[in-house]
Amino acid sequence: MKNTKKHLELIAPAGNFEKMQTAFAFGADAVYLGIPDFSLRVRINDFTLVKIKEAILTARKMKKKIYVTINIFAHNRHLAKLPRYINFLKDLEVDALIISDPGIIALVKKSWPKAKIHLSTQANCTNWSAAQFWYKQGVKRIVLGRETTLTEIKEIHKKCPKLELEYFVHGAMCMAYSGRCFLSKEFTGRSGNLGDCAQPCRWEYFLREAKVDGREMEIVEEEHGTYLLNSKDLCLIKYLDKMASAGVSSFKIEGRAKSVYYQAVVVRAYRAAISQLSISNYQSGVEELFKELNTRLVHRGYTTGFLLGDKGEQNLENSHIKCDWEFCGALLSEKSKETGKGEFLVKVHNTLKIGDEIEIVRPHLPILKMKLEKMLDSKSGQEILEAHGGGGSLAVIIESKEEIPEYSVFRRKIK
Repeated sequence: MKNTKKHLELIAPAGNFEKMQTAFAFGADAVYLGIPDFSLRVRINDFTLVKIKEAILTARKMKKKIYVTINIFAHNRHLAKLPRYINFLKDLEVDALIISDPGIIALVKKSWPKAKIHLSTQANCTNWSAAQFWYKQGVKRIVLGRETTLTEIKEIHKKCPKLELEYFVHGAMCMAYSGRCFLSKEFTGRSGNLGDCAQPCRWEYFLREAKVDGREMEIVEEEHGTYLLNSKDLCLIKYLDKMASAGVSSFKIEGRAKSVYYQAVVVRAYRAAISQLSISNYQSGVEELFKELNTRLVHRGYTTGFLLGDKGEQNLENSHIKCDWEFCGALLSEKSKETGKGEFLVKVHNTLKIGDEIEIVRPHLPILKMKLEKMLDSKSGQEILEAHGGGGSLAVIIESKEEIPEYSVFRRKIK
């Protein structure tokens, strides 16, 4: 297949150090991250200058890459602190900077002429003329706007063959064009364009007037309200072959605010899908991977977005699709070396009960299925019947004869 012989990169989100390590463990080639001051993720973002340095040193040892986001729509007040930050990243020699603002690009080029610049999807580049313009400005890669279709990607690649193309393949979709939404700022004072979105598109709304420009507006409303602006989530795992042939060389996952469980499941699925790109019947080969994403994760329903030329799809019926499986734990360490038994220390998320049907998602190994028959409190060593992770510090010991590598995550079937 054309274009699939060259390296295809898988990029994952990293909202904190643990999520970065989980992404790398499950096969991501690179992660994107940033500090709250200049990143479009202010909340649930654990990175500081010290932690960015640690992340880069860790990634370098693993021969992985770190892309740092400076993708806010900057105001004058942001520019005062920017040169110091750019010089900090220059000294660390980060692999690339993801930028949406042309003014910030100009400042970076002045302070760090050799910086590799990726144009953020927030700049909503959707045509070959814009791509050529940015390439002339020194941009090495464009993260295409989610509104770009497969046909348009092919033409952009044809017109700009030396330009690297990146595309979001999985995660939340914004109801506004390339994320340029002002509802959060209007309703709460928190600007989505400065990384502090309150996600009013996910709120429940009650209708007072059902007409727009004198025309009746058909709205689906349930007992809790209606989800007028609630976009379905993007899932393009069945189309990586077509995207690679069109010229996309980097596949990007959305979700810096999501859990390590989400990180593990999604990165694992897309890494497996990339490995299957050489098979003749690719879509049939990834059907099980799609099933995993569809039935083992909470999501809002899946859509192919604009890739195939369709309209973006909204989930008007509910806030999300019910999932029969729940994230219940993450491996902290293997106790076997200490005790001589097949024991593993697990941090509890949500709930674990004796008798639960458990699936363990493991890096580089098949998913392990088991029934939870014994569980010990990690502090007292006493057997317990159930554990609840709401406190954030509860850990339990479970037994298994099978290998459970570091960064494995656990899920339980909800009865």
